[in-house]
Amino acid sequence: MAYDYKSVNAALSTTQDTAIYTAPVGKTAIVLLCQVSNVDGTNAADLNMDYYDSSATSAKALASTINIPADSSFNPIGGKLVLEASDELRAWTLVAADDLEIVISVVEIS
Repeated sequence: MAYDYKSVNAALSTTQDTAIYTAPVGKTAIVLLCQVSNVDGTNAADLNMDYYDSSATSAKALASTINIPADSSFNPIGGKLVLEASDELRAWTLVAADDLEIVISVVEIS
């Protein structure tokens, strides 16, 4: 087995169901850390985050309209999360694009 450690970061948009990370084909990914920060110094912003199961073609909420105060952070995944090939983590905000930033750390196993 090969282990590849990866990090992904993005500013969240207002487009619903935006894929932030997709497990590569032929690999299983384990999410080690997921941190969302509100970088707006004044306004709160709402986080929405889904786990998309590609084999079931179904998305389920990990966080739904979680209010993150200005200059604060939130960890929407309290432990580890296993993603099979082509599964996705999707995240967006409905308040203001770029107010929320996300960092995801994963290990990909092949």
